[in-house]
Amino acid sequence: MNRALWVAKTGLDAQQTRMSVVSNNLANVNTTGFKKGRAVFEDLLYQTVRQPGAQATQEAQLPSGLTLGTGVRTVATEKLFNQGNLIQTENALDMAIEGRGFFQILLPSGEIGYTRDGSFQLNADGEVVMSNGYPLQPGLVVPEDTQSLTIGKDGTVTAQLPNEPEGVELGIVQLADFINPAGLQPMGENLFLETGASGAAQQSNPGLNGIGTVIQGSLESSNVNIAEELVNMIETQRAYEVNSKAVSAADQMLQFVNNNLAR
Repeated sequence: MNRALWVAKTGLDAQQTRMSVVSNNLANVNTTGFKKGRAVFEDLLYQTVRQPGAQATQEAQLPSGLTLGTGVRTVATEKLFNQGNLIQTENALDMAIEGRGFFQILLPSGEIGYTRDGSFQLNADGEVVMSNGYPLQPGLVVPEDTQSLTIGKDGTVTAQLPNEPEGVELGIVQLADFINPAGLQPMGENLFLETGASGAAQQSNPGLNGIGTVIQGSLESSNVNIAEELVNMIETQRAYEVNSKAVSAADQMLQFVNNNLAR
């Protein structure tokens, strides 16, 4: 069997994976706090026919060898956590993180999820929750008669209540950070889970220990660059076409051999 067929087939698989990643990036261009991904590839094992540096004669070495590659494979789909643009909403419960860090969310399973999506709302009990109903951690409860809510850059939440000349502090929005955010496990719903690769979560108040600050009345947009993704899409399409032509060329070579053998 012509080895070029199998090598080109691995190229087709790799480019198909890259197209899936690019498509997911474009699909989430308007998703709050979304972090774009990229496909990471590596070449496969090489078949060594002549070892580089082997003795050609007793007094001479081969300056280069003869090694045949066996293709490519996808080894990772890495998330890139660079900052997205901040969009002002003037909504008191909207929060954006400027810098490193994640909001902490209590999941139905009892686990803690992490997100950059700061579009929070209040539920029937006055708890600050995500749009899917999962509560912010540490929990915050806003009194029913609150006239205004202020969230400082350090995460301090203050409510202005009737007949209270000074605001009442409700708590602090704590953030979590990781040594390797790219190691977090994306689980949908704008949430990530801690893994062994990400390291343990390190909680801190905003603005301390290298963690970013909280900006009230703003949301962090997706960090997807549409123009860049369109270029990536064109590159992927062309690479797929080239690998397809390699398959076609290898097939024509086999057809030529078969036709000559049949004569």
